Amino acid sequence: MIYLDSAATTFQKPAAVQRAVQQAMRTMSSPGRGGYESARLAEETLFRCRSAAAELFSVPAAEQVVFTMNSTHGLNIAIKSLVPPGGRAIVSGYEHNAVTRPLHALNAEVIVAAAPLFSPQATLEAFERALKAGADAAICTHVSNVFGDILPISDVARLCREAGVPLIIDASQSAGALPLDFAALGAAFIAMPGHKGLYGPQGTGLLLCGHDAMPLLEGGTGSDSLRQEMPDFLPDRLEAGTHNVPGIAGLAAGIDFVRTQRTERILLHERQLLRRAGHGMQRIPRVKCRFSEDGALQAGVLSFTVAGLSAEETAEQMARRGVALRAGLHCAPFAHKTAGTLPDGTVRLSVSAFNRPFEIDAALRALREVAAADGKTEIS
Repeated sequence: MIYLDSAATTFQKPAAVQRAVQQAMRTMSSPGRGGYESARLAEETLFRCRSAAAELFSVPAAEQVVFTMNSTHGLNIAIKSLVPPGGRAIVSGYEHNAVTRPLHALNAEVIVAAAPLFSPQATLEAFERALKAGADAAICTHVSNVFGDILPISDVARLCREAGVPLIIDASQSAGALPLDFAALGAAFIAMPGHKGLYGPQGTGLLLCGHDAMPLLEGGTGSDSLRQEMPDFLPDRLEAGTHNVPGIAGLAAGIDFVRTQRTERILLHERQLLRRAGHGMQRIPRVKCRFSEDGALQAGVLSFTVAGLSAEETAEQMARRGVALRAGLHCAPFAHKTAGTLPDGTVRLSVSAFNRPFEIDAALRALREVAAADGKTEIS
C-alpha cells in the first residue's frame, strides 16, 4: 500500500515510537501516585515530553503544555474557555468541525473571515474587517486540512493582538511541519494532535496554554486532593484522570524525531513531494487539482477531483490500485464552501516525512488509469 493520507494520521512512524510505547507498557505505571520506580519513570516521561514540546514550540514554561486526547479535545477546552454561550467568534473560511461544532453547541454568533485559496492578503483583509466589531475569540487554522493552504498566522495573530481579541490556533496540520513559535505569536491557545506531524501514537495531543482555561473534565489529578474544585494551576487543572503514559512516551519519541530531522527539512521534503504530485496531476486529462505554484502557500496536502467521477468513487478506484487517499468533505464543510467544492468534496492526498518520490509517481500512474477509464475498470 502507498499511504498518502497523513493529514488523517501519519501511518508510518519512527521505529523509536513503537519501542517507546512498548517500553512504557513494560516499565511504567501511573505518574504522581507513588514513590516507587514505575511511577517515577512515568513522571519523568511526562516531564520529558512536556519539556521537549515546550522547546520545539517556544513555550515559556513546560507547565503550559497540557496533554490532551487529540486536537479536537484541545480545541474544545480552548473554545469553551473563551467563548460564552451566545458569544461571538471569528473563524477563517477553512475551519474543521472540531472548531465549528463546539461553536454551534454554544449557540455562538460565528463570523467567517472567508478568502479564496492561497490568498494570504485577502485572508488578512477579511480578518481585519471582522475584528473591527470585536469578538470573544478568533479561531484560525494554520494549514487547511483539505487544501494545504497555509494561512498567514503570524499576521492574523498581530491583528488579534492589536484588536485585543484572544486567538486560538488549530495547528493540526502544521505542528511538526511548519515553524510554530508560541511566544512570538502571543496566542491564547494552540491545539495540535500528537499523531500527525509529531509522529506519536493516536490518542495523544497537546494544548499550549497562554490564557486561563476552564476544564472540560473534573477529578483525579492526584494533586490538591482536599479541594473539591480542580487545581488552579497548570497542567493539573486540565489533566483529569490517569494519563495515557504509553501514548505520551511514544509522543516524546515522535517529538525527538521531529527535532532531530528538523522542521525545516521535513517541510522542504514534503513540499518537493507536493510539487511533484501537483505538476503530475496537471498533466492528466480530466483531473483538477488545487495546487499552488508558490510553495510558501501550501504544505503537506492537496485536493483534486476527476471530471465525471465522485470523490468517493475516485478514492475507491485508487484504493483498488493500492493507493490510500481520503475522499469527501474531510470534516470541513466550511473549507469546501469557501473553495467551491460542495456538495461532493474532493479527494485528498497528503504526505509525511516517510513518503518518497517513487510513491508519488506510482500514485500518478494509478490516477491516470482511473481518469482514463471513467472509473469503470475493475482491478482483478
